[in-house]
Amino acid sequence: MTITFTLDPVVGPSLCEGILELWVDVSNAGGAVGFVPPVTHDDVRPSLDEHLVGVADGSRRLLVGHDGAGAVAATAFLVRNAHRLHRHWLWACTVMVHPRHQGRGLGRDLMAATEAAARSIEGIDAIRLGCRGGFGLERFYASCGYKEVGRVPGAVRIAPGDDRDDITMLLPLL
Repeated sequence: MTITFTLDPVVGPSLCEGILELWVDVSNAGGAVGFVPPVTHDDVRPSLDEHLVGVADGSRRLLVGHDGAGAVAATAFLVRNAHRLHRHWLWACTVMVHPRHQGRGLGRDLMAATEAAARSIEGIDAIRLGCRGGFGLERFYASCGYKEVGRVPGAVRIAPGDDRDDITMLLPLL
């Protein structure tokens, strides 16, 4: 299965609904993308709206992957830093591949497309991303070239008695 990636696509109602559907499906499959299942479209919509405001004002860039049927299959948002001392790197967030496409190497394709997108942005020397411990995500990102540069034990509370580490990963682009 091939995913076609587009940086800065035209954001219209169809794309918004596709991203929303992806985010709900990933969350409900247990994906670590800001929610704990079960979630509904109404739960996720405010977070998507916040991302899209950033896309509209230029502080965020959207990378979206469509599958062969034209459905939204993957996303990553690239978030620029406003602080003058941090403008040389950006955050990759809401990095997700639809559960029906997982296990086929498409996560690696998404990370390669994310790296290429970041390299296309003038003045960007590195990508940082955060991930939730307990899923092995840090091993996946390490296999994509990222290095663990920080870990806060128990910083993410999934539920009472279920705290996970907040892990920061870095990919230098120089």
